[in-house]
Amino acid sequence: MPRAGLSRPDVVAAGATLADEVGFANLALGPLAARLGVRTPSLYKHIESLADLQHSIAALAMTELDQRVRDAMHGCSGSAALSAFATSFRDYVVAHPGRYAATVGEPFTGPEDPLLHAGSRVLQSMEAVLRGYGIDENEMIHALRTLRCTFHGFATLQSSDGFQWSDDSDDSFEWMIRFLDRGLGEIGSH
Repeated sequence: MPRAGLSRPDVVAAGATLADEVGFANLALGPLAARLGVRTPSLYKHIESLADLQHSIAALAMTELDQRVRDAMHGCSGSAALSAFATSFRDYVVAHPGRYAATVGEPFTGPEDPLLHAGSRVLQSMEAVLRGYGIDENEMIHALRTLRCTFHGFATLQSSDGFQWSDDSDDSFEWMIRFLDRGLGEIGSH
């Protein structure tokens, strides 16, 4: 019998927190059940499997990321929008490395998948940044991939202590934003 008051959102939230603490690759149902004060089989009242939990964590993470990005970008355009997007993205990944890792490469389950909807909204925010620079539609996919690779790479390196040779990663982050701003401005002016 499931613990009184325990719900699917409770299980997913606890799983996301555990993933942030131990790493997404180390997420397991036994430790999650112990954290929730139930036996492992009781989790199956709320989730179908570890894969179901992992997908739900990915959807939760992308939804949280979408909200953070949109809140940060509200009322911004041009370089301010670029900086707001990049900063909110990095801050989320650094604060929630396990749940963010759940989003990378996770396939969509269908057209009603919350992960698909949230991921599409994050891409729309990135497109808004790029439209502010006048990026042509023919180049939009390339520009989106470049931003995603850049922001993902920086944030995941920072969240895993990948910048061990110095403590000025914030300066490098600001330099990266200025670099992208100049490059996008140059591409958009053609």
